[in-house]
Amino acid sequence: MSSKNVMEWTTCDVKAWLIENNQMEYADLFCMHEIDGKALLTLKEEDLKSDIMNIKKIGAIKRLYLAIKQLQRDNVAALFDLGYMDLFPSSNFYTHQNKPEMPSSSTNNEASLEHEFYSASVSEDGHASHLPPEIWKTVISLGYLFIVTWITAFVMVIVHDRVPDMKKYPPLPDIFLDNVPHIPWAFDMCEVTGTLLFAIWLVVLIFHKYRFILLRRFFALSGTVFLLRCVTMLITSLSVPGAHLQCQPRKVPDEVWTSSPYVELYNKIAMAYVIWRGAGMSIQGVRTCGDYMFSGHTVALTMLNFFITEYTPRHLYFLHTFTWMLNMFGIFFILAAHEHYSIDVFVAFYITSRLFLYYHTLANNQALMQRDSIRTRIWFPLFSFFEASVDGIVPNEYESPSLIVYNLVDTGKNISHCIRSWICFRKKQRNVNGNLSDTKKEL
Repeated sequence: MSSKNVMEWTTCDVKAWLIENNQMEYADLFCMHEIDGKALLTLKEEDLKSDIMNIKKIGAIKRLYLAIKQLQRDNVAALFDLGYMDLFPSSNFYTHQNKPEMPSSSTNNEASLEHEFYSASVSEDGHASHLPPEIWKTVISLGYLFIVTWITAFVMVIVHDRVPDMKKYPPLPDIFLDNVPHIPWAFDMCEVTGTLLFAIWLVVLIFHKYRFILLRRFFALSGTVFLLRCVTMLITSLSVPGAHLQCQPRKVPDEVWTSSPYVELYNKIAMAYVIWRGAGMSIQGVRTCGDYMFSGHTVALTMLNFFITEYTPRHLYFLHTFTWMLNMFGIFFILAAHEHYSIDVFVAFYITSRLFLYYHTLANNQALMQRDSIRTRIWFPLFSFFEASVDGIVPNEYESPSLIVYNLVDTGKNISHCIRSWICFRKKQRNVNGNLSDTKKEL
């Protein structure tokens, strides 16, 4: 039955579904009323309470209705096709504006299925009503980013050794670089602006109520963009953008050089660790060449800027203007330092911003994702996994410092309780094993 579309279910399939959901006593009743898959999807609680169905037990009605509601949630696309739901059920459904609407004083008992479905999952302004933190998914996304950063560092070592000879391949013509003089301290200033943006983002994470969802999205998006950057860096090696850069392939001293591929791999991994440890930043003493298409610094600046503006209140115009200024000045400093071509920066900003917007458009409009869930799972596997439990817009709600401290203390107590329980269990287990061994010796 699981491989068959609900729209194609016959009355026998509905009967089998009822048996699977421990509602066997009503299987014949549903068959008598010729309820097939389409009819089952459109049933409402009022239908189950009606005299026609003649179900006398309130508990049975509630259990049946909950099972049907879950089936409706799993088959949103089918409800759209049947015409029981509009793609956008209300004019303010998918908006970030916090404009609460007063509910109508008169409640219609014959509320539509569309209203019932959405009211159970999202609020009136489209914000999600149930947002589990799912810390384990955040840990997985962190592991994903960790692996990607190591891959990026290793690729940067490879492309550094493949950098074109500066004497043979001079800098390419560039409108910005050809008309702006080189500013030696500009690249360090770019990294200072990035550090400031990162500090603001940390403050947002500390006080945001749904910090683990934000972290999960940040890790997933950052990892994906930097993984794409590994490909673009590796497939084409651009010439060095500035004559001030002293770039040549790294060479291992002759006395320690060996033709063994294992030693060469070890040297590359050691160099990659230096890049990874310093996060690829020049203020950390990291200097690399060949990693031009596209700019990793622009990716970091843009990603931080977009996350800060997305997950802070709309009325903080000063903060949003400030983060955008840091983003733009950081990009200017990259170009003024002649560390990247203009195309590197443009492509980095475009890819990062578009991927951020595509991801959040899908996340904020779960109906669009459900309508073509198979294609979404194929093209956006990480999104389908990480956002499976998010049913709307993540509201910008914050916790007070006292509440944060209380939660930390409570978490610490729970952890210590678990540790003590485990220690007690191990002691009891040892005692039982000791008693068993003594009994065996006596026998």
